[in-house]
Amino acid sequence: MKTITLVFGAVYGMVSVILGAFGAHALKKILAVERLESFETGVRYQMYAAFFLLIIGYILKFETSAEKWTSILMIAGTLLFSVSIYFLSMQDHWGMNLKFLGPITPLGGLMMILSWGMLIFYFAKNRI
Repeated sequence: MKTITLVFGAVYGMVSVILGAFGAHALKKILAVERLESFETGVRYQMYAAFFLLIIGYILKFETSAEKWTSILMIAGTLLFSVSIYFLSMQDHWGMNLKFLGPITPLGGLMMILSWGMLIFYFAKNRI
């Protein structure tokens, strides 16, 4: 689980830099300001998750299910949160109605919040 966490952290970081550059250059010309701001929010939270995963990948031993779920929730939550925002931001440009993805964004956010909460619990319990 440690390797998976570190790999996802590195991939999320790399992809967020790529998408951030893409948004700043290519999408700036084709998206409305509100859509671009939403896209940038997805990129920003994906980078936060990358740092989170890299840090816990080095701190946690992944010996307990709680430690594993801390990683799983952040990985899955970030995927749901950021990817749904990316698609919702692009729906007008693609001419598609992707509003059904709307409820997925807060579900991903909730999973990310739970992951942070589990990390807080880990630190409090282990007094690191």
